[in-house]
Amino acid sequence: MQTEAGVLILAATPIGDVEDASPALRRAILQADVIAAEDTRRFRDLCRRLGLEPTASVVSYFEGNEAGRVEGLLASMQDGATVVVVTDAGMPVVSDPGFRIVQAAAEAGIRVTAVPGPSAVLTALAVSGLPSDRFTFEGFVSRKPGERRRALADVAEERRTMVFFEAPHRLGAFLADAADALGADRPAVVCRELTKTYEEVLRGTLSELATWAQGEVRGEITIVVAGAVPRAGSLPEAVDDVVAQVEAGERFKAAVSAAAERHGVAKQALYDAALVARKERA
Repeated sequence: MQTEAGVLILAATPIGDVEDASPALRRAILQADVIAAEDTRRFRDLCRRLGLEPTASVVSYFEGNEAGRVEGLLASMQDGATVVVVTDAGMPVVSDPGFRIVQAAAEAGIRVTAVPGPSAVLTALAVSGLPSDRFTFEGFVSRKPGERRRALADVAEERRTMVFFEAPHRLGAFLADAADALGADRPAVVCRELTKTYEEVLRGTLSELATWAQGEVRGEITIVVAGAVPRAGSLPEAVDDVVAQVEAGERFKAAVSAAAERHGVAKQALYDAALVARKERA
């Protein structure tokens, strides 16, 4: 149940071009009682470039102190304050601080709203030229080579377009591991410095992009990777899969649907073949 206390506002900030700052962002900054900023110096620089002089109390709110800040920010909102969360670029919570305070505010019945705006995820997806009707955001994978390779192997069969973040100094290793796990010929796009002066959008296969990234790369990086192409499955294997699922207690229609998806075969053809197989094995 929502209370009559303050409000939590998640405010998207420009990912590069300061002119992308919306009027709503300006209002939120000027009307805030407390501003929780990922980097207070970068936030004050943003205000300077926007010509704003906020009167709010500005506190740091980054990965290292996020959990410790929740209690104080929540108390401020319960006293009626408007708390605005801003990160260095883009929308809070999306691979940035914000989740913990949103969760706490929601549990306390405090109103949570957002000032929408720039997003590296959606901007990269839009300019990539890869299918955008269905996609998944994977964020940053582990910086540890073994864990990174396992994470990429886990999404090798993902059919939706995938969006990743990566640090520039790890980009070459990420792309090389992605080429191994997802296929050297998998189409991908590397977006560097989106909306900034030296914006660069590079398209190619994972192998080609991995070779390019062996040189020095700088700036903010977003990677968009095409989803897996469904394999031409084996109908007999899919039939065996259905029979095994049914014998394990699954309903026939559900087993057919799941097996058709896994094996990449037509559902009706599998349904008919599995019926015949069940009768023959009865």
